[in-house]
Amino acid sequence: MDETPEEGPQEVAAALNELATGLVRHLLSDRQGVSLTTVSALSRLEQEGPLRLTALAVAEGLAQPSMTALVQRLETQGLATRVGHPEDGRVRLVGLTDAGRELLAQRRRAQSVRVAEMLAALPEQDVRALGEALCTALPIVRQMVQAAPHSRADGGSAP
Repeated sequence: MDETPEEGPQEVAAALNELATGLVRHLLSDRQGVSLTTVSALSRLEQEGPLRLTALAVAEGLAQPSMTALVQRLETQGLATRVGHPEDGRVRLVGLTDAGRELLAQRRRAQSVRVAEMLAALPEQDVRALGEALCTALPIVRQMVQAAPHSRADGGSAP
């Protein structure tokens, strides 16, 4: 991306996409014995709280039988559990266990170490420049993501 004030939304979008895709691909290349589907489902449960199996399947783009099999594996591994719905005792929700939270935390720590190692290979001035750019960009990207319409597993829109 050129450093010109004429950058338009398309150029900024392309640069952000390249940044996100490149970094995510690198970080996810080390799956640590856990599939990306598993991590995605656990992350959603961490972010949104317990969900109906059908809602989790829709949100993750899986067929219900596939999600049922995944949830059964997660339960066997102690990473997820089925809990009662707080308002309707007949309904069962899939929830994250403490072990599931710890697995996600371990993955995040490992990913942070990998990024720190990549940064350590850069000249100090590049690390400083990147830090300054992130101080500016990160709040803007967070605001952009929060304002973007996106679907939630419960069928409503997120605030």
